[in-house]
Amino acid sequence: MKKFIITIAAIVLYTVQSLACTNLIVTKGASSNGSNMCTYSADSHQLYGTLYFTPAADYPVGTMVDIYEWDTGKFLGQIPQVEHVYSVIGNMNEHQLVIAETTYGGREFIDSTAIMDYGSLIYLALQRCKTAREAINLIDNLMQTYGYASEGESFTLCDPEEIWIMELIGKNPKYDSNGSNLNRGAVWVAKRIPDGYISGHANQARITTIDFDDPENCLYSADVITHAREEGLFSGRDEDFSFCDVYNPLDFGAARGCEARVWAFFNRFADGMDDYLDYALGNDLTNHMPLYVKPNRKLGTKDLADMMRDHFEGTPMDMTTDIGAGGSHLPYRWRPMEFEYQGWNYVNERAIATQQTGWWFVAQSRPGHKYGIYWFGVDDAATSPLMPFASCMTTVPECLDEENGSLIEYSETAMFWIVNRIAQFAYLRYDKIGAEVRQIIDDYESGMIAQMDEACRRAATMESREGQSYLTQFCLDNASALFKRWQELDKYLLVKYIDGNIKRQNPDGSFMDNGHDRTIPAYPIQEEYSDKWKEHVVRENGDLLRIRR
Repeated sequence: MKKFIITIAAIVLYTVQSLACTNLIVTKGASSNGSNMCTYSADSHQLYGTLYFTPAADYPVGTMVDIYEWDTGKFLGQIPQVEHVYSVIGNMNEHQLVIAETTYGGREFIDSTAIMDYGSLIYLALQRCKTAREAINLIDNLMQTYGYASEGESFTLCDPEEIWIMELIGKNPKYDSNGSNLNRGAVWVAKRIPDGYISGHANQARITTIDFDDPENCLYSADVITHAREEGLFSGRDEDFSFCDVYNPLDFGAARGCEARVWAFFNRFADGMDDYLDYALGNDLTNHMPLYVKPNRKLGTKDLADMMRDHFEGTPMDMTTDIGAGGSHLPYRWRPMEFEYQGWNYVNERAIATQQTGWWFVAQSRPGHKYGIYWFGVDDAATSPLMPFASCMTTVPECLDEENGSLIEYSETAMFWIVNRIAQFAYLRYDKIGAEVRQIIDDYESGMIAQMDEACRRAATMESREGQSYLTQFCLDNASALFKRWQELDKYLLVKYIDGNIKRQNPDGSFMDNGHDRTIPAYPIQEEYSDKWKEHVVRENGDLLRIRR
């Protein structure tokens, strides 16, 4: 999940490893704000968090676009540029089309001659399409024309009226004597999520059977089944064909590390999900979880933002309850995702919120509204505030600019680094520092949702250019103010929690002194470790540590 900027003269590249991401989906009929909403966490150990921006532009006929692989920076080739491209802020364009993804790998069919990788497909579609259906058609055309250069992918395609999941995988290449691929392109299926439902995907293909006679709700490549037959992957009846089972067979790791994240989302907002707990745990792979479910209430922007901060709390996979959480209920397990002990292999849970997130978003495509809202954050969602941006933005704030720092270049003015500083500190005393950071985030976001709605209403009453300018400045000012607030928060947390102590505070939030000297604090609060931690310490070393009076 790296960003490339398509230009004529220059390409900006960040080389990263493609890793696990999460997409959550809420249709407008299931949302409390009437928006089609989707989320994306770009999770990678090598990804820097910045906000991408491509302005609208016109190009002369004959202009070519250089295509570089999103994950490696490898040059793949050139394709013709279109005469006009739309502006894109992050993963939302000016028409409120949003595209997100998760990589599932699947059958290892990779075309070494192909030009179109999954990242190029995303950003070309955002620059060239107004709707999800247009994007599906363009992605198909680009893959079949120029070849598909990546592993299996699930795309979320969201516009103000519809949300689709498109799953695709390259065909098994067959090269002639000249090295040309005679089996170019990809097979795919796309399903529209019915209005009033929620869905999601997390690095595992999820579409099963194909609705052959329902083009309003299901689209697919003509050879999606015949290719499987040719490769010996399927021999049953067409109506029994299941895309995910054929092209991305489920195993324990995929259920526990991928599908479990979708289950956590469904479990929080839909009834009856206990029926699929064994599936999420990887114990029963035959009981397929549905592609979409009906929520038991309508979801708002804050619901989705908070779901992206989930660590399986309140479920059997809760990461805060075992000794792996240490003495302060830390809901993180450092990589790798598996470990071996005395001949047995075990998992480190992979929750939606994870430490190696580069950036993440919650997007609102709003039917009947002039502007979409793109909520954007950097680093771990659990300790990262979301900043609102309008679909009509003309620039990005300095603290999120692509040229401001990198993963190996610290920048005092980059939001990514100040958010990371706070996150790293929170990991040390998560039940206290993490909880305080989360409360500050909640207060900020709850107020900002109402402020952004009002700003969009005001902008809609203005002339287009004036409204665009107003919203751009509103969002830039907010990002700048939030960055300064986070700088102050970093200093405040260090003072309050230094050396494992917790300074006492007055009702106004100031730190309490000892009553004699304002520079000497009152005796600090010293919280105990968790009972689980005590249990294990006593079990391991109790005889040595026990107090004898």
